[in-house]
Amino acid sequence: MILYDTLTAQKREFKPILGNRVNIYVCGITPYAETHIGHALSYVMFDVLRRYLEFQGYEIQFVQNFTDIDDKIIARANEQGISTKELARIYIEDYFEAMDSLNVKRADHYPMATIEMPKIIEIISSLIDQGYAYPSSGDVNFRVTKDPEYGKLSHRTIDSMLEWANEELTENKDHPLDFALWKGTKPGEPSWDSPWGAGRPGWHIECTAMAIRYLGNTIDIHGGGQDLIFPHHENEIAQSEGYTGDKPFVVTWMHNGLLHLGNDKMSKSLGNLVTVKEALSNHTSDALRLLFLSSHYRSPLTYSESLVESSDRARQRLVNALKPRQTEIESELDGLKTALGVDVSTYQDRFEEEFGIDTQSYQLRFTAALDDDLNTPQAIAVIFELAREINRYKGMDVEVSSAQDCLRKLAGILGLSLDSTMSEPSNKSEANEFINLLVSIRTELRTEKNWSLADKIRDELDGMGVILEDSSSGTQWEFKD
Repeated sequence: MILYDTLTAQKREFKPILGNRVNIYVCGITPYAETHIGHALSYVMFDVLRRYLEFQGYEIQFVQNFTDIDDKIIARANEQGISTKELARIYIEDYFEAMDSLNVKRADHYPMATIEMPKIIEIISSLIDQGYAYPSSGDVNFRVTKDPEYGKLSHRTIDSMLEWANEELTENKDHPLDFALWKGTKPGEPSWDSPWGAGRPGWHIECTAMAIRYLGNTIDIHGGGQDLIFPHHENEIAQSEGYTGDKPFVVTWMHNGLLHLGNDKMSKSLGNLVTVKEALSNHTSDALRLLFLSSHYRSPLTYSESLVESSDRARQRLVNALKPRQTEIESELDGLKTALGVDVSTYQDRFEEEFGIDTQSYQLRFTAALDDDLNTPQAIAVIFELAREINRYKGMDVEVSSAQDCLRKLAGILGLSLDSTMSEPSNKSEANEFINLLVSIRTELRTEKNWSLADKIRDELDGMGVILEDSSSGTQWEFKD
């Protein structure tokens, strides 16, 4: 398996540090508002990564944090007149409900910043002792000039980053790019005791503390959205490697592209959000997953109702492929045998012998796609090809149960439930299966120059309102207007 590493900006062979065990850390939400589909895009992608690694036999330790103390949480809690703890609890529960609805597997650990204060304070104290950080008027800041590699993840130099730095934030700092590890307490804010006075941790140090505590000094995979590369993940590397002295902090950095509504990135600040709850009120969870996975994880994705509706229709094709033969089709086929005066099972047996479904080839192509930097669009294309072949031979009465099992397995790796109770059966799809069967049998009859029986099938289809058009590339059909 090869994965694209943001740090080296290239695809590299994935080799876990501990052999069969893979440690994964994914940055979680800041719980101050409802979980939206921008969140869902990222967590569905990392869910597929986890499922695929488990399918390949790896033991996974998956950690995802909650940033449950933050400026936005404090402001929202004050607006609503409740504590920051209560606000975080409400939206953490909303997050779990949303992810469960999307069939996202739960992490092994969900550490919260407010519970990890001892580890956070321990790391900050060590960084001060080593000269990487310095106290300043109740705050503690990280000294970026102490790290000669600062900027290596985002591929920036300190000089180029100075243009980004907000001069208003340079108070109590030795350098404009120095960032807060600890923030001194302010009136009306929750605080914790520390050697530098009451206060609360900075955003970046929280993830360092939680990642190292639960997964160790070096992590196989660290994930998050591309908007976290700088400054969040850049700062994580600097403080983590400064604290432990071990390099690399992360073997493979994976960042997913962002979700857009129209031309704008979906974000709370822009107010252009679609919550998971809203999306699932109109669409199946499988449709949302198919939409997210139809684009490579490193590419941006545009969300629209028409695209999700298209995914819903595509999902139905997969569901139909898993259905047993319909009773209505069987009865129509029996009627056709009587009308034609011939047992068409002779031709069905021939199809079964000649065109058995090679499920191994589909699985090999599917895994090859995911082995290539988690190429979910190609993996999806494979399962739809398999579904089409199942539908084709199911109509010919060819045994397809093993192929259906294969389809369920591969779809499961993508987290698709393909639950037929999520939607009504498609009579049109069932009719299509029956017509495809008749067209296939007629093609075989024409090959044998059995023109009389082939013409009878054409006449029967014409009576059903179906028009056939023969050409050198095969026979196409459509319903009469």
